[in-house]
Amino acid sequence: MLAKSNTLNPSTVLGRQLGDELRRLREAAGLTTVQAAEALDCTKGKISRIENGRVAVRLPDLTAMLHAYEMSDPDTRERLAALARKANRRRRQGWWNQYSSVLADTYRDYISLETMADSIRTFQAQLVPGLLQTPEYIRAVTVASQQWQKADEIEKFVQVRLARQERLTGQSPLRLWAVVSEAVLLQQVGGPEVMRAQLQHLLDTSERPNVTVQVLPFSRGAHASMFGPYVVLGFPEEGALDVVLADNPTGSMWLEREAEVSRYRDLFDAARTSALSPVESRAVIHRRAKEHRA
Repeated sequence: MLAKSNTLNPSTVLGRQLGDELRRLREAAGLTTVQAAEALDCTKGKISRIENGRVAVRLPDLTAMLHAYEMSDPDTRERLAALARKANRRRRQGWWNQYSSVLADTYRDYISLETMADSIRTFQAQLVPGLLQTPEYIRAVTVASQQWQKADEIEKFVQVRLARQERLTGQSPLRLWAVVSEAVLLQQVGGPEVMRAQLQHLLDTSERPNVTVQVLPFSRGAHASMFGPYVVLGFPEEGALDVVLADNPTGSMWLEREAEVSRYRDLFDAARTSALSPVESRAVIHRRAKEHRA
């Protein structure tokens, strides 16, 4: 397992410093985030993510923002550009980037945001959430995906997922609330022994105060979340906007517009309301674990 700290990494600190300065400049210019977004031809969510230090600030975007904010002082412009270059360089040095050969850009972006998030709400229709998977389960899923063929690539991906799980422990652990379809408990990923161990691990981790697991049983029938898994990431900064990563038949997509994110928050609320309580869910998980026999 990769060793890493739960404290803020240098890129996060530098990114927040840059974001704070850009927020002050925007406010001094009398612009709202909506008006700033119009000037950059982007979403309000992107402005929020820049100001909260959650995304890299490309130099062309920085130039456009400074122009919109009527900041013409050459020393200030150069100082902020140097800060952006330094933050971006540190961001590229995140532990996950050493695995760029086996990680898609979207996944690396997700891990970067996950390290800064303080809460995750997720619905999964077929798989145990990645943060709750055992090594054997991860390995079986990775092999089945056929995305990686070489043994060393598969093992690298396993190590990445295990490293991500360290966010659930430590002094400021990530709060995870997962709703899973009952199908997740029945699909024999890796065979019965792997599934028994996986469901026991699910029971064990659900006892942590920062982890909530609910099962949405088949008996609830059709529901709005059944069309694909999604993750809603929340961040500790005041006023920070949630971000959604949703899967669909053609791949994954980021959603940050308030209306879109609100829709997924509503979907999750409906799913958790329809699901069994955490106590009832544990009973179902325990029963299903016993059914996985070699």
